[in-house]
Amino acid sequence: MLIAELRALGVRPGGVLLVHTALSRVGASPGALIEALLAALGDTGTLVMPSMADDDDVPFDRTSMPCRAVGVVADTFWRMPGVLRSDNPHAFAAFGPQAAHVTQPHPIDIPHGVDSPPGRVFQLNGSVLLLGVGHDCNTTLHVAEAIAGVRYRQPKYATVMQNGRPKRYEYGETDHCCQKFALLDDWLGEKQRRGKVGNADARYFRSRDAVATALVRLRGDETVFLHPAGACAECDLARAGAAGGGFQL
Repeated sequence: MLIAELRALGVRPGGVLLVHTALSRVGASPGALIEALLAALGDTGTLVMPSMADDDDVPFDRTSMPCRAVGVVADTFWRMPGVLRSDNPHAFAAFGPQAAHVTQPHPIDIPHGVDSPPGRVFQLNGSVLLLGVGHDCNTTLHVAEAIAGVRYRQPKYATVMQNGRPKRYEYGETDHCCQKFALLDDWLGEKQRRGKVGNADARYFRSRDAVATALVRLRGDETVFLHPAGACAECDLARAGAAGGGFQL
């Protein structure tokens, strides 16, 4: 049933697929969902999932650090035999022929730029599946923000190992509440396929379509994904980051 529903959405063998999911809305076990995704992609396809660190105060160890914050499916996936996980607090995990490429080293301070796992899915003409979640979980839209060169930032930090000792690494990340990413539901139109997988609402689209669609809007209004000033604390923090760099948004 799950495999047939995935194929009805457009998932095909040989593709590169980035999945964001909330298992509670699917109504299947983590293993059953992962098996269905792999079966739909076939032996020549590559499955990618977020695998970010749960604790920014502890140095990231890709062999042991859980990623429960991005869901039980993702936290199950990286532990499976043959799955590769990038060595970065903003890690992604992947399985398939393109896994080594997708999970090669990427910068900490630009978590979702072109030189990141979502950026590589974009470059490989891969697709994105949002399963039981909306576009507010769509990391591919941060790729569009990076390409557009948006100036808003939130102060973030990660703990890294330097000379054998933990060190706090501070940086400005292109981030905000992401609620207005939901605009993509209208903007993508027929380029996004919607349906059900298990009990969950599903959205399926090409990464390049999402990025191209977002870029048109960002180049017309850099702040299109931010709430108006004073309406959202996270968006205000992002605006303040731009102001700290000498820009007024």
